[in-house]
Amino acid sequence: MICWMFPGQPIAFSGAPYDDIEFSEITRICQESTGCNPLESGTSASNFSHNVRLQLLGTCVSLYRSKQLTKQGVGPDLIAEHSMGIYPALAASGSIDSATALELTCRIGVAMAKMGMQREYALGCVIGISCAPLEAIAANNGVHIANYNTSQHFLLAGERKNIDAALAEAGASGAFSATVFPCDAPLHTPLIAEIAGDVEHIVAEYSFRDPQIPLIEHIDQTTLTAATIPSFLLDELCRPVYWDTTYRALRSRGVTLFQEVGAGKALSKFNRWIDSET
Repeated sequence: MICWMFPGQPIAFSGAPYDDIEFSEITRICQESTGCNPLESGTSASNFSHNVRLQLLGTCVSLYRSKQLTKQGVGPDLIAEHSMGIYPALAASGSIDSATALELTCRIGVAMAKMGMQREYALGCVIGISCAPLEAIAANNGVHIANYNTSQHFLLAGERKNIDAALAEAGASGAFSATVFPCDAPLHTPLIAEIAGDVEHIVAEYSFRDPQIPLIEHIDQTTLTAATIPSFLLDELCRPVYWDTTYRALRSRGVTLFQEVGAGKALSKFNRWIDSET
């Protein structure tokens, strides 16, 4: 059984097939549907934050790679998603089209970017410490665990000053890596409730079809339907990504081959880490 995995936002503008004609067609659709070509840094991108452009690039790459795999006849039996990967995953499942996936990526990204105009937020990647002590560290410093990627790989989110304090405490508690990344908003935390109304209004403007390929969500590992997709698109912004649990659930469903459909190989690395602990 084959599972396509759709990763979230890439960390850099690298790894995209810039010279490929079919990728250029995806970025053209992005320009037409959002007003932004993520590969450009001029006028078309001037109204978008660095992170929104990265989010759009990630969706473009995922849409491109899913089309390439489909042309090769390498279709999935199941689809899984991680964070902002939900939008191209919906397109690959047949629930929405590519233009809609790009529009949703952009509009929700822009809504989150508005949070960053009020406060300075950051993400903290912590490796080498287990869940319970990190949850205590997060609580001590007023931040949240946003991604439970493996038993010892986590992403924290919150205000920058609090993230810096949490990472210092994590390092003192034995983490062998604690890295900070700037971000627009504390994605996958309760703090996103600040823009919940905006997100609800955005999602309400779209119609969703039942996925033609089972799409497994990253919170409770249920199969999404047309009826549950709208509420999930808000819920997933406010709650953590449980990739470790999701990967194990996919394995229990009989998946033997995982294909990462996007920029980079982060999910594939997480999977190998989880397998090494089994």
